[in-house]
Amino acid sequence: MIVLDSSFIVAFHNERDIHHPAAAALMNDIAAGQWGRSLLLEYVFVEVVTVLMARRGLDVATRVGEILLGAREIDFVACSDVFLDALDVFRTQSSGGLSFADAAIVSVARSRAEGQVATFDTDFKGVKGITALPD
Repeated sequence: MIVLDSSFIVAFHNERDIHHPAAAALMNDIAAGQWGRSLLLEYVFVEVVTVLMARRGLDVATRVGEILLGAREIDFVACSDVFLDALDVFRTQSSGGLSFADAAIVSVARSRAEGQVATFDTDFKGVKGITALPD
């Protein structure tokens, strides 16, 4: 399994994003099943549609939101179930670089995805038990 971060999803769905080529290549690997199923946290969904609405408009944000929720290869993770674990990761981080949503990603990646996170967010680099992809 692999956990999807908002930076990865936004880059994939925004061809003008500097990371779009790398996101497209990683998405091909994900679609080919290299890591099995993908996990999309509720918090990440909120970040993605908010950023896309600001950058590309409501139509794009709505379309991408529907694609994400309808994708059979993506499991949606309701965050109320992971809230306390995410709060623990957030409280105990050493650098203060992780947002609460990022702390939830770390928690879920460690427990369900062998630490795999699809992201361009450099705050994940060096987090114990996390492998940020692409390299």
